[in-house]
Amino acid sequence: MKTRAPLLLLACCSLLSAAEPAAPKAKPAEPTAFLTVEAAGSDFLLQGEFATKGLGADIIALGADKYRLVIFQGGLPGAGWDGSAKAEFEGIKNGSKVDFTPKAGEARATLEDGQLKLNRTGNEATTLSRIIRRSPTEGLAAPAGAKILFDGKNADAWKDGKVDERGFLRCGTTSKDLFKDYTLHLEFMLPFKPFARGQGRANSGVYHQDRYEVQVLDSFGLKGENNECGGIYTISSPKVNMCLPPLQWQTYDINFTAAKFDAQGQRTAWARITVRHNGVLIQDNVELPHTTTSSGIKTITDTLGPFQLQEHGNPVYYRNIWVLEK
Repeated sequence: MKTRAPLLLLACCSLLSAAEPAAPKAKPAEPTAFLTVEAAGSDFLLQGEFATKGLGADIIALGADKYRLVIFQGGLPGAGWDGSAKAEFEGIKNGSKVDFTPKAGEARATLEDGQLKLNRTGNEATTLSRIIRRSPTEGLAAPAGAKILFDGKNADAWKDGKVDERGFLRCGTTSKDLFKDYTLHLEFMLPFKPFARGQGRANSGVYHQDRYEVQVLDSFGLKGENNECGGIYTISSPKVNMCLPPLQWQTYDINFTAAKFDAQGQRTAWARITVRHNGVLIQDNVELPHTTTSSGIKTITDTLGPFQLQEHGNPVYYRNIWVLEK
């Protein structure tokens, strides 16, 4: 009996320890979203678009002095790229410059003083210079007969709309007015989130009829999928990825036609959408055979519906929004 008491006490203590709930794990901090060039720091200043005759390049900041270089033959997307396979290099900051090496190790590239110097096997050394492209429809004035939904003065046309001190409309709002067939113009700016990846990188979306989403995302330099910028979510990938770097104003010019039904209520045509991203046609009269899955609305209708600027946990901002009804 003298030997059992300590064993029994030890067993009880073990049971109590096992029953105690584990300490909750700390929730990982959300990647920082920078809203201005001044706050973004040196990582932001090194990324961007670069070009020379017959060649284009994107440099993407990945945080912690890491970068990715994407090379386009012919020129930048929407400005000469021939659609051939892209070459990708991984790079790291070394003092004031960034050194890149491709996955196959056949070439090298260096970014320094705003110049990208590329040395490829079998090719002469090439220098690409930084450029900043702007959409040809940035600041486009509303035509006669158009309804202005946001001009920077107030958010009266939006449910729970919030305007920041710069006069920009925050995502996470729905238009009060309803629309059916129209041309829509809007401009958006993506925050800079170098440590975020995939759908966590400046996610938002423009919903039509509250049913069909044109995705908004920082997909600068990426492949261009249906869940990336310019994609019709779950339906259609853009013809070309026209996403510019974050903290630059970008434009969508969208033509939307609702589904059609006959007098007996039978559908005679699907809804259709055409999208120009930064002035380039990326969705050409695409048929919409089902609603966007993330909207939660499955019914297809020919009735009027609102615009929604989706809130997805990222500070995406909009401006110069107007619609011309057909």
